[in-house]
Amino acid sequence: MSFSALPSSFPHASLSHALAPLGWDDAWEAEFAPYAEQGLLPGRVVRVDRGQCDVMTADGIVRADTAFVTPHDPLRVICTGDWAAVEAAGNPRYVKAYLPRRTAFVRSTSSQRSEGQILAANVDHAIIAVSLAVELDLGRIERFLALAWESGAQPLVVLTKADLVPDAATLGHLVQDVEATAPGVQVLTVSSVTGEGTDVLAAIVGDGTSVLLGISGAGKSTLANALLGAEVMETQEAREVDGKGRHTTTTRNLLALPAGGVLIDTPGLRGVGLWDAETGVGQVFSEIEEYAEHCRFHDCAHEAEPGCAVLAALDSGELADRRLESYRKLLRENQRIVAKTDARLRSEIRRDWRLKSAVGRANHAAKRGGRV
Repeated sequence: MSFSALPSSFPHASLSHALAPLGWDDAWEAEFAPYAEQGLLPGRVVRVDRGQCDVMTADGIVRADTAFVTPHDPLRVICTGDWAAVEAAGNPRYVKAYLPRRTAFVRSTSSQRSEGQILAANVDHAIIAVSLAVELDLGRIERFLALAWESGAQPLVVLTKADLVPDAATLGHLVQDVEATAPGVQVLTVSSVTGEGTDVLAAIVGDGTSVLLGISGAGKSTLANALLGAEVMETQEAREVDGKGRHTTTTRNLLALPAGGVLIDTPGLRGVGLWDAETGVGQVFSEIEEYAEHCRFHDCAHEAEPGCAVLAALDSGELADRRLESYRKLLRENQRIVAKTDARLRSEIRRDWRLKSAVGRANHAAKRGGRV
């Protein structure tokens, strides 16, 4: 990966001016003050790779060792987007600390160890790239949105390859489906072939830090090149049989955009596991949460309880069955993930399971006329 899209060095007039293109502001400068007193230099992590990272400082990119910022907790390791405190000299030079994160995009790993994986830090906009070249997977979009809302960033769904949709009416229906799936989120259609939507997207990402998310083949690298105004990211054609692509981005890279703003490009994500994202799930399904406020019981599970406003909305057609099932599925998945690291919650889940099993057995016995 080349960093040709990043300036090789910044002006030396002032530290604030030098790092401003990467998102440095007065608040970060105040946070960094104790490290400045120790003679350390501030910089933003543009890439992390096997015990080392590239940090953009006022003097250009510094290759630094991360031995001091590699704790046992995988959510506390340094990552792309962090603001780091780097030694001013040395061979090797070390990152001694990083500043507290304003936002963090975290997912669960695919391993059996129940660990979270941090993908990017200090992100303002989470751009979820979705290809229109294949059938929409609304459930996957909801997963990405849950993680994005939980991170503290503002999500944006970008429907790529709009030029491959046969007609405007079909495109309109697809956009409506995604908008219904993403309440409170802007949905934008773009095409790298016609240039549709890229100017609007550039204006959005021109302020702050944005992260590009999506599966392989979603067009993230092509989208990044359009925003960078150059062929910086390698691209490959998606397979015609299923529209899936191969990983062209293998690391998370932070890039300064020519019109302002910062972009973090990520590899295609095969799995989008939740990680303690209950708030994010609630945000994605905000209409269900609003219905739930009118349920008769405050702890209503929206399954068979009397006076359930959610089920009433389902019966009236105001709420789609697919949305409710997806909501339940993501909440259950998130609960399982949290329970793996929370003994108290595990105990509560087991107690609820035993209670529901007892009720189920009693109901079954009643239907059989009391015969067990």
